[in-house]
Amino acid sequence: MFRPLAALFFLSLAGCTITKNPEVTGGNQMMGLVQLGFDVPALQRARIDDYLALSTATKQCQNWGYDRAVRYGDPIYTCSVISGTQCLNESVTLNYQCQGVALPATQPVY
Repeated sequence: MFRPLAALFFLSLAGCTITKNPEVTGGNQMMGLVQLGFDVPALQRARIDDYLALSTATKQCQNWGYDRAVRYGDPIYTCSVISGTQCLNESVTLNYQCQGVALPATQPVY
């Protein structure tokens, strides 16, 4: 009796989709590259708000003097915690390219 209930419980968890907010995890200011990342626990699927992720990358680019960020390439998936043959936690990295030159705000002339 316990095994079917446990199996049903774990299968119901496998269908869970969670929303993740990627954070800046790395990059290269000189090359204008920003990396955003987030972790996905075992038996879960993650989705991100693409607009929020682009906004986060753009803010980092603007801190470096660029105008905007553009996402490039596919997400990179890396298993960060392994137990036997099971991946218990997966790290996802998204890459963005900074583009353009941010113009400094002009001061009014009096």
